[in-house]
Amino acid sequence: MVSSKGSSNQTSGEASQLIDRRITELADWRGAMLARVRDLIKQADPEVVEEWKWRGVPVWSHAGIICTGETYKAAVKLTFAKGASLPDPNGLFNASLDGNARRAIDIHEGDEIDEAAFKALIRAAVALNGSKKTR
Repeated sequence: MVSSKGSSNQTSGEASQLIDRRITELADWRGAMLARVRDLIKQADPEVVEEWKWRGVPVWSHAGIICTGETYKAAVKLTFAKGASLPDPNGLFNASLDGNARRAIDIHEGDEIDEAAFKALIRAAVALNGSKKTR
């Protein structure tokens, strides 16, 4: 499978290898956190497609982008492409709250993830991508 527009044309397997390499290169809490959220995304959606876009950003998709996984010095940022349209009853979104479409979760060293709420958010994003009523 070839990634969609804006990608570097990696297959899902190649993208997965690049994400593996990023996790290994980080070699600190950010790598461990990126690996953890990746695992939770795969648990929530076993059919998720991994992509590598924009010169080095891990992306998880299913009928459209679910979220990206960027790493910064002080945070792992998970940006949900259609986050503003997703229910967030547990208040996971804590960044990019003013945007019209996107919402993000910034995870800092020592932060815990509400795994059940996170997986529910992933499933909601997949359902929204698959609905015919997306904006």
